[in-house]
Amino acid sequence: MDIVIAGGHGQIALLLEGLLADEGHAVRGLIRNPDHAADLEAQGATPVVADLEEADVDALAAKVGSADAIVFAAGAGPGSGPQRKWTLDYAGAVKLMEVARRNGIGRYVIVSSTDADPEAEDDGGFGTYLRAKGQADQKLAESGLAYTIVRPGHLTDAPGTGAVAVAVGSSSGDIPRADVAAVLAEVLDTPGTAGATFVVVGGDTAIAEAVAALAEG
Repeated sequence: MDIVIAGGHGQIALLLEGLLADEGHAVRGLIRNPDHAADLEAQGATPVVADLEEADVDALAAKVGSADAIVFAAGAGPGSGPQRKWTLDYAGAVKLMEVARRNGIGRYVIVSSTDADPEAEDDGGFGTYLRAKGQADQKLAESGLAYTIVRPGHLTDAPGTGAVAVAVGSSSGDIPRADVAAVLAEVLDTPGTAGATFVVVGGDTAIAEAVAALAEG
């Protein structure tokens, strides 16, 4: 597949790029800072300089071109103010949905948050983040695209275990970023996960098995 990853220099994205490249996929990562290009190339990905906040849909569509799937792994980050939650976590994701429709990219996978809620309190802090993520998820579910919404638990830098627990609904727990990346790679390889929204945390079920069970409904 030809896969485009938004937020291409993020920790999960870099891990995912390496996994996908090793599987033989063509991977492009959208980055804002051209200085980050070498880090993507080291993972086997092609860097594409594109600012999700500043670029309009036409410019982004030209940058992205044709692809088989988009993964939205971008995020404003915990140190950002409330405005960037809306311009990146929400609006950046929605712009790429329109890009996907325009460019005939049917598959869209988004990295969300366990408590994402379109009605969360817009408190200027974490509540604003959860509201922005929740509204982005809602837009994706209504987009007509073959979507999958992946909601990881509390992220850690521990080594990946290759095993997770998946819940369709509320759940909590830690998960290594490496295992999130592996789940995303497996989701992309499993078309039957289209339409699924799930929480994933550390657990005892092999990732391939857990994702296959989602695909089976």
